[in-house]
Amino acid sequence: MKKTGRNGVNYYPHSNGGGLVAETADVSETAYIGSNAMVYDNAKVSGNAKISGYADVWGNARVSGDATVSGDAKVSGNADVRGKAKVSGNADVRGKAKVSGNAEVWGKAKSP
Repeated sequence: MKKTGRNGVNYYPHSNGGGLVAETADVSETAYIGSNAMVYDNAKVSGNAKISGYADVWGNARVSGDATVSGDAKVSGNADVRGKAKVSGNADVRGKAKVSGNAEVWGKAKSP
């Protein structure tokens, strides 16, 4: 079932988790998008990446590999989260930030 969001863009529940994915975003079938999470704009989620809780990924952001974005975390702009990296809590990763390897960003951390 599709839902129409801002700017007339359609959103669809992802087959793995049921979270909403905009028709403009690119999310692989192997990624997990939890029921309250959203991926929109031109964001890309690939591999076994997991977006859960009330997390949002948007803009031109990329989340890949086994990376996890959870809680109320936000990943936006041209940010790149990859590998086994974790972004959680109320963290806000944006701009040209890169989080990779086994790095963890959590709490109320904000990238520039």
